[in-house]
Amino acid sequence: MRVLCTSTGSPSHGRALLPLARALAAAGHQVTVAATAEVAPVFGADDVTVNICLPSMVPSSGAPVPPPTAPEPTADEVAATEGMEPHIRNLLGVLTGPQALASHEVLTRVAREVRPDVIIRDGMDVAACLLAEQLGIPHLPIPSGLVNLLDPAVLLPGMNRLREGLGLPVRDEPLALYPYGRFDYLPAEYSFGRHPATTLAYRQTTLVDRTAGLPDWVAGLPADRPLVFAAVGTALPMFQTLLAKGGQVPEGVTDPAVMLRAAVAGLSQLDCTAIVATAGIPLDGIEPAPHVHLTDRIAQPLLLECVDLFVTHGGYNSIREAVRTGTPMAVLPNFGDQPHNAERVQELGLGRHVTDADTAPEAFAAACRDILADRDTATRIRRAQRAALALPDVGQVSADLQKLIG
Repeated sequence: MRVLCTSTGSPSHGRALLPLARALAAAGHQVTVAATAEVAPVFGADDVTVNICLPSMVPSSGAPVPPPTAPEPTADEVAATEGMEPHIRNLLGVLTGPQALASHEVLTRVAREVRPDVIIRDGMDVAACLLAEQLGIPHLPIPSGLVNLLDPAVLLPGMNRLREGLGLPVRDEPLALYPYGRFDYLPAEYSFGRHPATTLAYRQTTLVDRTAGLPDWVAGLPADRPLVFAAVGTALPMFQTLLAKGGQVPEGVTDPAVMLRAAVAGLSQLDCTAIVATAGIPLDGIEPAPHVHLTDRIAQPLLLECVDLFVTHGGYNSIREAVRTGTPMAVLPNFGDQPHNAERVQELGLGRHVTDADTAPEAFAAACRDILADRDTATRIRRAQRAALALPDVGQVSADLQKLIG
């Protein structure tokens, strides 16, 4: 089986694809990953072919998206996005605009060489969906926050405009975006998807980087107090890099240092041992208490196996990893699907959505203290963990895709 995968956005998107690509390669299939330069390193240690060819999704200060150009959005497209958060509306314009056509152009060239039997696409990549329709082959999106959040009907007008431009028949059914279903790493009863679709769900792995372990200093931390871990994922640090270069973050996205400062200040007032992964983001003006340990990076899936509370930005990778390890969450969302994820965590009773009103140090410490003491939350996250562990191994993807192709 020849499998073409696409990976764009931030490195977290590559991490969501990695278990699927790794399992297919281990089963002897030919796996090619078309990626952006930012995501490609995720696959560096695996037996897959990586082609760095997709245009970057990282916003830049004035740099144009590669040609060709796309027609202006139709009235139906504009109407479909009314009332949306501005940055989500802008993202949809990118996904179905010149970015999609540029991606389709390069993916078409890659497909001539690969001759794929199936496409596993990034949740933010609609070009691969169009290519699969042209080739008449199955296509499925990876576990994706955008796929969870977005109503397929909103994308339908833009997709049909692109289809018409490529000489493809237009579709009336919004779920034509997922005609073969989608992938996930959570069971149906704990789904974060707002809109039902056929789902192929597998057990979340805690192994991402095969060589990553925990540093020696973690083993020496006190074990007589709760261990709390805070992190901001991989997308927000990319925006911080953009700010450092004089660029501007997209509308609706806040400085990631704000969340980290709130976490460090609040955890400094909590009776705990805390680890905060800063991703290299400077925390000017904040002096952590001695029990709060700052580090640029750490093996998050591994560390979560021994953590009592996870303070997270609410990215979908991080949410799944916390469920996989049975770790209660305090979610401080920033943009995109993160507010939705925070609300869903609270709705499922797996933690708490920490709002702006809770980010003062005393209030933040109190919120964390409440979660740590809440036996009901601990029970619910353990129940969710067991359901997630009962999912099939990701190696099942090989047989499932071969059935779809057949």
